Parts: sequence; structure tokens; C-alpha cells
Amino acid sequence: MYDFPCEHCPGVVRERRLARQAIRHKGSFVILENVPIGVCDQCGARYFHASVLRRAAEIGRGSVSPIRTIAVPIESFVPAS
Repeated sequence: MYDFPCEHCPGVVRERRLARQAIRHKGSFVILENVPIGVCDQCGARYFHASVLRRAAEIGRGSVSPIRTIAVPIESFVPAS
């Protein structure tokens, strides 16, 4: 699926399996676990196969139910004076 030249540097994109990867979908995020992604061995650029993005979109649209959901705290940043 990977092992191709990076478009940003002379490196090679290799497959790496991540425990968790957040993918943005229409203003929110979907977290996929045990997901294969491509990572450049020199600059670290990340590449996602279409099947990974398709799965994130299916979950984001609600056409596929996630195995679980988590609550994420959100706060506006106010610098310390």
C-alpha cells in the first residue's frame, strides 16, 4: 500500500501502524485505532490510504457505528497575565 517516494523530500513513505490516529471530518474528529498510515522516513510527512479516509468518513456521517465514543474537554485559551 505504501513504499513510494515522498512528495516533500527525497525520503520513502513506509507503512506504520498507529495505536490511535485522529482524522478530521467536517469540523469534528474521528479517532481510528490500530490504523495503517504512510510516514516518510526522512521528513515525517503522513499519508492516508483512501480506505482509511473512507472509513473515517463513514463513521463521521453516522453510516457506520463506532465501537465506542469518548468525551473530550474543550476550553478557550486565556493567556496567564
